[in-house]
Amino acid sequence: MKDHLTVVKHPLVQHKLTLMRDVETPTAVFRQLLREISQLLAYEVTRELPMTTKRITTPLKSMDSPTLEGRKLALVSILRAGNGLLDGMLELIPSARVGFVGLYRDEETLQPVQYYFKVPTELDERLVIAVDPMLATGNSSVAAIDLLKGAGAKDIRFLCLLAAPEGVARMKEAHPDVPIVTAALDEGLNELGYIVPGLGDAGDRMFGTK
Repeated sequence: MKDHLTVVKHPLVQHKLTLMRDVETPTAVFRQLLREISQLLAYEVTRELPMTTKRITTPLKSMDSPTLEGRKLALVSILRAGNGLLDGMLELIPSARVGFVGLYRDEETLQPVQYYFKVPTELDERLVIAVDPMLATGNSSVAAIDLLKGAGAKDIRFLCLLAAPEGVARMKEAHPDVPIVTAALDEGLNELGYIVPGLGDAGDRMFGTK
């Protein structure tokens, strides 16, 4: 991917995002919308995957048909909210390998604290897509990418539902080689580090914990 930031303007993506932003949208509907929008965003973030051909036989004749090349890609969820994007993407790419990065944000310092890290092997030979609905301050995302690179990943893309300019700038400064795909670039962050207008805390809305 050439651009550092790609905002997916597809009408279905934007419509579903509007429903997710609405404070009146219940947890079950929010969760289903996140699953649906993640599949639409997956189409964009998986553009330009390496391809090859394989010989197959259709009911009518043999042909050389396009197929993905190389090792299966890795989807890495930044816990816990990343699992909402992960579930939808796995329906589209069921053979993908899956990893998890456990980070929580210290509400006073806004800095990430790591509590879990488990990823597939041979990351250096896989496209790695890190997923987290919100790119806010960028601190957790940068920390997650640091960990993935430390585990050998070389080809990384970052997929989120919403991004703030502050988070995009922080990611570009720390990891200019990691393209970002998102459904919207919002106005900015409030004093608590939440994206405005945003959609609230994605994890709380997805799991009904607030």
